[in-house]
Amino acid sequence: MRLIVARCSVEYSGRLSARLPEAVRLLMLKADGSVLVHCDGGGYKPLNWMTPPTVVEELGDRIVVRKLKGEDQLEIHLAEVLSDITHAMEIDGGLQKDGVELHLQEALAAAPEWCGEGFRLVRREWPTDIGPVDLMCRDPDDGWIAVEIKRIGTIDAVEQLTRYLERLRLDPAMADCRGVLAAQVVKPQARVLAEARGIAWVEVDLAIVRGEREPELTLFGA
Repeated sequence: MRLIVARCSVEYSGRLSARLPEAVRLLMLKADGSVLVHCDGGGYKPLNWMTPPTVVEELGDRIVVRKLKGEDQLEIHLAEVLSDITHAMEIDGGLQKDGVELHLQEALAAAPEWCGEGFRLVRREWPTDIGPVDLMCRDPDDGWIAVEIKRIGTIDAVEQLTRYLERLRLDPAMADCRGVLAAQVVKPQARVLAEARGIAWVEVDLAIVRGEREPELTLFGA
């Protein structure tokens, strides 16, 4: 990656025309052909940019960036270069997120009792003709429980679980199947809708389910 700090002006032409007057800016030229123009304010977004595939030409005090296809062109006029350095970047394996739905599903599959007392797992990704149910469990009375897992439980999640329950209950053996929405946070509107439809909901803390943190103790007054 090449990083240039320079006093420059920038002109864009293509679908429209735009111009940045002369000022000190950061120019980022990436190996994939991306070119980004940043200032020291306005948040993380660049002032102007060009996405690959591109052709980058250095013509004296100008850097001209053109799209391989189309008429888009970014022309950067360098009045004064304050810094020009190039770094060899390592191959990036991508952002690894923790706390996503898959991790929550894996943790609850290993400890389904967090979704309801005495629950035991029958299968993950239980198939229906409109999509898989995250967890299919049995309760202590051997009743069927469909568990839908979300990072944030919303009205849409309740609607999704409702559709699954309608399909599951077409099977006489699952006519009494109940639903549980499990999420790290369940929105107030989702709670109301779930309760109106006879669907239980539970908020779960991934760190506690994994055993990485102890639950907070609650003191009850006499």
